[in-house]
Amino acid sequence: MAILAGIPILGIILMLQLGIISQLPLLQGTADLILLVLVAWALQDQVTSAWEWGILGGVMVSLVTATPFYVVIFSYLLVILIARMARRRIWQMPLLVMLILTFLGTLVFHLVSIVVFQIMGSNLPLRESLTLVTLPSALLNLLLAFPVYTIVADLAKWLYPTELEV
Repeated sequence: MAILAGIPILGIILMLQLGIISQLPLLQGTADLILLVLVAWALQDQVTSAWEWGILGGVMVSLVTATPFYVVIFSYLLVILIARMARRRIWQMPLLVMLILTFLGTLVFHLVSIVVFQIMGSNLPLRESLTLVTLPSALLNLLLAFPVYTIVADLAKWLYPTELEV
């Protein structure tokens, strides 16, 4: 059920990202709500569908951006892998892990995108790309990390209810 619920949930998140969040840039960077939701989803203990949501979110984002298809999916799955590994090792401080992974995930996504665009022949200056796009995007993502984590944690409790012992 959680995999099927990901389709409308990630679709709504993508619409919010495209319609509202993308209209609120900081310098040239914007927040990535899909990335934040995927990181928060992967950090939930009861969630078993993080990989499926990562692929679904990657496909959705790659359909509406100029970034190559494989870059978005690869970046999101790499961030989910890091989140799942961190969840097992640092399970007592999920909000701190969320903040760290938000920053790392933004860096991973942007660096992979920059490298692929450079290989494809775009002349993107690395310094300007990092200072005008990546770092402002990371700051916006960090500002939204806590509310997104809270909402996703409630969503995970709703989609994966725990059984009560009598």
